[in-house]
Amino acid sequence: MSWTLTSLKTAIQDYAESSESSFVTHLPDFIKSTEERILKNVQLDVFRKNVTGSGTASNTYLSMPTDFLSPFSLAVIDSSSKYHYSKLKHVSFIRDFTPTASTTDQPKYYAEFDESTFILAPTPNSNFNFELHYYYRPTSLTATATGTTWLSTNATNALLYGSLVEANNYLKAFETTQVYEARFQEALTSLKNLGEAKSTRDQQRYDEIRRSPQS
Repeated sequence: MSWTLTSLKTAIQDYAESSESSFVTHLPDFIKSTEERILKNVQLDVFRKNVTGSGTASNTYLSMPTDFLSPFSLAVIDSSSKYHYSKLKHVSFIRDFTPTASTTDQPKYYAEFDESTFILAPTPNSNFNFELHYYYRPTSLTATATGTTWLSTNATNALLYGSLVEANNYLKAFETTQVYEARFQEALTSLKNLGEAKSTRDQQRYDEIRRSPQS
């Protein structure tokens, strides 16, 4: 079974026994909140991708992709097409390592400076190419019209029960909320087993993604 936006909205209304107009208006919000909870609580390889781009000499900042969620690795590609993997650090480390942005060389470290930018250290001394491997925020089911998404096909229970948690919170049906939250957590555990326990790992930088995900 897979959910489409229409079928999931219908199921939420049926379970909640409500078709009141303001409740129906907020159905996409319930679904998006649930998708976000899943993405922030379960590391799924299917939501990883690679992109390449260019950095500018003497510019210590590097733009993130618009769908960026959290980093897995960042490599500097030199003129010989050799990959040099940078180490993920905190911004405070970057500032200590290069107190002034005029300190230039091939970048060895990077940090998430803000919601759309990395900061590099040292500042690039050339127009290096970079390859970013990262977790991305997939398109929401609410934006797919009549289509499906990976979550709506492979995480049907998590998407349903998480949406029902949000719906019943909205309706202030708190006793029912607890029941659906338990079912949602059960579905999350199944997803964690799929994404983190049952997948094969032989990756040098796997330890970098075992930290708490950032908002």
